[in-house]
Amino acid sequence: MGRMRRTLQQRLPAAAGLATLTVFLAAAILLPKTMSEALRDSAFDLVLAGDQPLRRPVASDLKVIVVDIDRASIDALGAWPWPRTTMARLVEAVASGRPAAIAIDVLFAEPDDRSPAALARRLGSVTGHAEISTLGESLPDGDKLLAQAISSVPVALGFVLDPDRGRALPGAAIVSRGSLPFDDLWQAAGAIGPTPPLAAAARGLGVLSLPGSTDGAIRQIPVFVAVGRVLMPGLAAEALRLATRASSYLIEGEPATLVVGGRRVALSRDGLLRLAPAPPWRRVTRTLSAIDVLEGRADRGRLKDALVLLGGSAPELNGLRKTPADPLTPSVQIQADAVEQMVAGRVPRTLTAAPIAQPLTVLVIGALAVVLGAALSPAAGTAILSGAIALLWIAAIAVSRFADRLVDPLTPSIAAGLVFAVTGGTAYSLTRRREALVRHRLEQHLAPAVVRRIIEQPDLVKLTGERREVTSLFTDIEGFTATMHRAGPEELVTTLDQYFEGVAGIVIKHGGMIDKIVGDGVHALFNAPLDLEDHPQRAVECAIAIQAWSEGFRRRPPAAAIELGRTRIGIETGPAVVGDVGIQSKLDYTAHGDAVNMAARLEACNKELGSAICVGPGAAPRCDAALLRPLGRLAVRGREEPIAVFEPWPSDAPPSWRDAYLTAYAMLDCDAANAAVRLQKLMAERPADLPVRRLAERLTSIRKSGPPSASPTLTR
Repeated sequence: MGRMRRTLQQRLPAAAGLATLTVFLAAAILLPKTMSEALRDSAFDLVLAGDQPLRRPVASDLKVIVVDIDRASIDALGAWPWPRTTMARLVEAVASGRPAAIAIDVLFAEPDDRSPAALARRLGSVTGHAEISTLGESLPDGDKLLAQAISSVPVALGFVLDPDRGRALPGAAIVSRGSLPFDDLWQAAGAIGPTPPLAAAARGLGVLSLPGSTDGAIRQIPVFVAVGRVLMPGLAAEALRLATRASSYLIEGEPATLVVGGRRVALSRDGLLRLAPAPPWRRVTRTLSAIDVLEGRADRGRLKDALVLLGGSAPELNGLRKTPADPLTPSVQIQADAVEQMVAGRVPRTLTAAPIAQPLTVLVIGALAVVLGAALSPAAGTAILSGAIALLWIAAIAVSRFADRLVDPLTPSIAAGLVFAVTGGTAYSLTRRREALVRHRLEQHLAPAVVRRIIEQPDLVKLTGERREVTSLFTDIEGFTATMHRAGPEELVTTLDQYFEGVAGIVIKHGGMIDKIVGDGVHALFNAPLDLEDHPQRAVECAIAIQAWSEGFRRRPPAAAIELGRTRIGIETGPAVVGDVGIQSKLDYTAHGDAVNMAARLEACNKELGSAICVGPGAAPRCDAALLRPLGRLAVRGREEPIAVFEPWPSDAPPSWRDAYLTAYAMLDCDAANAAVRLQKLMAERPADLPVRRLAERLTSIRKSGPPSASPTLTR
């Protein structure tokens, strides 16, 4: 069950990520068309914006000039709408520059009612005096003047689509080779065009209406629209036809292509041209102010053989439109951008295989996000996924730059980010949970700094088992059985809780690990589970600190009330096998080896040795020589030769006394009689030094019962 649970936990992040990816794909397919188009348009905006700086200006044989009815022109010539006579003067001023054609981005849907002739006709109609109406024929007529100006040069006027009226317009000359390639053409029941005199004077008509996206921004202009059952061109296309002196349009079905004046322009199935962002400087360099053209301040040489678009940026003209680049873009500039794109042959359009390629891209990068989120750290996964997303965008921009095909990298990017967030978040959540469990478990045994290292680098710990050198420390309370009988249950438990808390804190402070607490004893390990420099020395220093603390502790309540015994400690260093041992529902990280067993035996030897801390021969040589004194030799089961044991020097022993002790100890094997005398003298100087007393007693006992050369070896 435990193994199954761990397997499920390991697979949960990937399962969560795959579920998110599946839901995202389903949502992308079932998403309402308006929402999917909005997302796609945003993606194409970003791709085209990234594409634009990579393109170099292309020299063209057809100049495009915008004559702008701007704020300065309105201020100079009066409020809008201008009289038709003023518009006639402006068209004549432009025509005097001998342009190839003029396209006017202004709708003249109503007859002129502000010229003298129009006022006379209206006055005669109101008063009933026919002679006044007749007089109007000899007065300046704005419509006639504008029609005359328009007829002097190829001019395209505009019309707008009207879904309610069924008024038809004269159709354009369109020839098709094969069936028409349109299957989603923008269409309306009718249209509102210029007044008949102006329409008759113009050489062409083009639609002014611009289709807004779901957010209201203009991203496309119509190349062709359907008015009723009649195919009509857009203003940009009609202006290009007039400028190239083409008499008609040729539409080829496969591939869908518009041929006009020898220029070939790719067509989309909906008859719309996707606009690419134009650099801001381009609009500045191609624009002339209308008032400058009228008053002769503009360089009219720039108008020669140019395609001139006449419109306005002044708000009064109601021609400002929202585009992805600017919320107040003049519609005449949008038309000029479209003309320049058609002249350059640039028609961004989606891939034919987009319905298949898009879900596959989402699937691939989503699967990558699952792998990264489940297998790597958040930082590494984020870095790699960011690189993959960046490559996706670079590829999309490259496809746009070199093939004029639009690929949506935004939807796969959102999918990858979302899937990675869910997968990585689930993995992080599980990791944090495991870390919390491990931290809770380890903080009871290890120092906080060691716990942090293990949490940050779990591979440092080999829980499955490893052989390493450890220093084992065992503690025991002297006379605990008698203490247990003397003390009441609550007193005993309270005292032990405080005792173990103090001992464990000292062990952890010195870098050790609490292996287990059994009865009244504590087993600690040093140099496990992580490497600990100078671990034998640290273990001995830890034992000294425990012994000092415990002596103070047992003299204070509640330990004093139950007469808690002194703490005895055994220490040994050696190889051991460490790792998790137990059953699946309860595993303990512990150590097994001779050093562990020997430390337990050394702890028990303190009783006969009279010492509080007994250090074995594996640990003692690894400690500072001035830290320990020899206590004698022990004959241990399983060892052929007796082992030397040591304890820390009493802190109050003067240097001269220490030197005398070492001299006496050195005589044990060669001059036991002299050694005994010296030990008796030392014992007299420090009668409370119990290990010296026990050593002297053993020596005396051996001299009486054994041969003169026998050494005071203690058997365990």
